[in-house]
Amino acid sequence: MNIITCIAPVNIAVIKYWGKRDEKLILPLNDSVSATLNLEQMHAKTTVMISPDFKEDKIWLNGKEESFHNQRLQNCLQEIRRKAKLEEDGDDDGISNWYIRICSENNFPTAAGLASSAAGYACLVYALARLYNVSGDISGIARQGSGSACRSLLGGFVRWNKGCASDGSDSIATQIVPESHWPDLRILILVVSDKRKKVSSSSGMKNSVETSDLLKYRVSHCVPQRTEAIIKAIQKKDFETFAEITMKDSNQFHAVCLDTFPPNVYMNDTSHAIVNFIHAYNKACGKTQVAYTFDAGPNACFYLLESEIPRLLTAVNHIFPSEDRSVEYIRGIPSETTVITQEFYDRMGMQPQEPGLLKYIIHTRVGSGPQVLKEPHHHLLTEAGLPKATVKN
Repeated sequence: MNIITCIAPVNIAVIKYWGKRDEKLILPLNDSVSATLNLEQMHAKTTVMISPDFKEDKIWLNGKEESFHNQRLQNCLQEIRRKAKLEEDGDDDGISNWYIRICSENNFPTAAGLASSAAGYACLVYALARLYNVSGDISGIARQGSGSACRSLLGGFVRWNKGCASDGSDSIATQIVPESHWPDLRILILVVSDKRKKVSSSSGMKNSVETSDLLKYRVSHCVPQRTEAIIKAIQKKDFETFAEITMKDSNQFHAVCLDTFPPNVYMNDTSHAIVNFIHAYNKACGKTQVAYTFDAGPNACFYLLESEIPRLLTAVNHIFPSEDRSVEYIRGIPSETTVITQEFYDRMGMQPQEPGLLKYIIHTRVGSGPQVLKEPHHHLLTEAGLPKATVKN
């Protein structure tokens, strides 16, 4: 019996990945740039276990057994096993021939536009590589599970290079700066909905590639320039430039989604109210203090500096009041609020929304890549290869 448990982070893109040039290999139309979020607040956790006693492969996701015949899962596992066989010199009795058990869970909403598949596949591939003692770059393998999973294998700010090779060998993730580079940068996740979205990212982007003229223009004219500009802003810690590009790219991504036929509608009325709120807030501040970005879902991600957290959270609480104070509304890194004058709210010119539009807020920061958890109590599987969550005491 061999067993490994790992955790892997969420990443939130500031230059979005949307559209593939190769559906099978998951090769993107354009480069993308993201920040890896701290593992303490949001992560996927996966236990992988192999044994000569197992009679079949099995997988459990968030407490529910799933089919093992998922093609993306198979692609990742087969590639790791192929590399492991090379290390074993083709030994038919090697561990690469044993059946496997996989158990994975997220500590944040799944399939709600918070990059759960990226964290999940990054965690799976990282754990498999440790289990089978596979070395070298594995971002190309993670990409075959979920495109943006390759970015969750590295900490700090990460660039996923679209590559040019037809086999995808140069479509890999590289680190722009480490997690320590911009220590006072903070991220707030505003959870508008934790429900599964109606149109999956895979289906949505396939439709966009087939029907959106705006996507073609974005890929050829906008993303190359924006990618280089935002990388320079990150390296220089130029927040205002970083923020402007981040918001413009988010807006254009969702414009592409609406230019798709039929349209992919990921943002809702609350999402648009949050966009209006940030523009009003920055106007009242007299400069750009906060940037928003939305992935393929209604939930907002804010980038801002640590010094701005108290005022921003106070304004959020005022404009988007909580409905149920018994619920932990602000989670993650401990946060403080402050006092904001009526004059500031007058400059914003935005009235408080109805209570309860936001479910909760996660306060986090830029973090590291995946980690191995070495204590036995971290394992999600028992020694028999069954989920601990389903074992009766």
